[in-house]
Amino acid sequence: MVFYVLVSILFFVGLYGVLTKKNIIKVVIGLMIMGHAVNLLFILLGYRPGGRAPILEQAEQVGQFACRAVDPLPQAMVLTSIVVDLAVVAFIAAVAIRLYEKYGTFDLDRIRRLKE
Repeated sequence: MVFYVLVSILFFVGLYGVLTKKNIIKVVIGLMIMGHAVNLLFILLGYRPGGRAPILEQAEQVGQFACRAVDPLPQAMVLTSIVVDLAVVAFIAAVAIRLYEKYGTFDLDRIRRLKE
């Protein structure tokens, strides 16, 4: 239960960074923190105390093995989520670089004022 609370705190720290910071780089860091919190939540959902890796050595072990195996689906979802997070961060970093080249700042308020 403690880990779920810690993951939610980590998520809300990232959400705070996204909603309150005016620097694009800090917003990207907040998005990354939120993504890591979601990945940790997926791993926590698949955790089983005393569980084993879901790898079968012999076919006759299926019955006794299934009740002790860790669920591999959240692990696969986390791998997919990491790739998606990487693509989103790369896209936002490219947009931030283009905004800096055009306006000379990472400050979102200043960019809004210069745009008008």
